Amino acid sequence: MKTISFLTDYAVVERIINHLKLTFVAERPPPPQLAYQELLMAAETGGEYFS
Repeated sequence: MKTISFLTDYAVVERIINHLKLTFVAERPPPPQLAYQELLMAAETGGEYFS
């Protein structure tokens, strides 16, 4: 599979999302501890690509 195009127009993206009846709003925010752990894990794994 390869990328053949990108959607860059905000209005087009919104129309597609509305047509598919998708939503990206969480019912409730994640617990602070979980969000903090994910942030730390992302920071730790990012360094190995720059060595």
